[in-house]
Amino acid sequence: MPEPPAAAISIAGVLPTPEQVEAYRSDGFLVVERWLDDDEVEHARERFYRCFEHEWETGLAPDEVNYDPATTPPDRTRQLCNVWKADRTLAATVLAERNGEFGAALAGVPGLRLIQDNAIWKPPSGKALLCHQDAAYVEFLTPKNMTTCWMALDDTRADTGTIFYARGSNHWPRAGRGGTFHAPDDWLGHVRESLPRGEELELIPIEVPAGGAAFHDGWTFHGSPPNERADAERRSIISHMVSTVTTWGDGPPHPIYSRYRRPGERELDEAFFPVLWSEDGGRSAWLDGWASHSRSFA
Repeated sequence: MPEPPAAAISIAGVLPTPEQVEAYRSDGFLVVERWLDDDEVEHARERFYRCFEHEWETGLAPDEVNYDPATTPPDRTRQLCNVWKADRTLAATVLAERNGEFGAALAGVPGLRLIQDNAIWKPPSGKALLCHQDAAYVEFLTPKNMTTCWMALDDTRADTGTIFYARGSNHWPRAGRGGTFHAPDDWLGHVRESLPRGEELELIPIEVPAGGAAFHDGWTFHGSPPNERADAERRSIISHMVSTVTTWGDGPPHPIYSRYRRPGERELDEAFFPVLWSEDGGRSAWLDGWASHSRSFA
């Protein structure tokens, strides 16, 4: 197993050091040992479970609900997308200004807006998720880009199906979407097919305590193998962000998210794709009021 990178020990709200920025841009990811405090993790876990029981606090369902307690096989990794619309406690975590400010400094962009959040629950013995590049899934945007903040709600270990990064793959040629995303037969098949000649596949498991995080570039290959443990689960909540200079593109529309585009419109609407942080102070004004219903995290 390759030696993992040294995890940055950080307190939320502190900007990355020049060394952390260099490591992020070289490796395609940065591990942050401390990101959420214990209180926030506890609140998020409680609401996380309720959302997967389809208890929508706001009365609105997430944009994508890839789990039904009555019919989904128990070994399938569970996913909700844009849970911020359904629950204000989870919204406080994925819409936090700190995610955008820290991520923008790593990526070298003037600001970041949320394009989508994810709540991922890999149950004991849960199946894999495809190793992929996030930015390949936003062909409806220009330029195609993404900066992701992945936050652990459980202690993560290599044998519990944690996220693995292909170090340096952000410098490889851009790939397409790949094959089956949920429960693929070979979770590494797509990245192996995309491996440039002469390169070696160096996979790094992200092992952090609950409340730890990792940031990664949109062109960094990542995925997760099956959970080898029958006595441990892996829950995470994720902010997928794009640069504030991003606009609607001319590519094929997304079957879900393009519904939020008005005819002829180029700019992304802050009502659906809110700005988390920008260098001119342009955070979407309504965010803190929306997330403060239960608890807000700066």
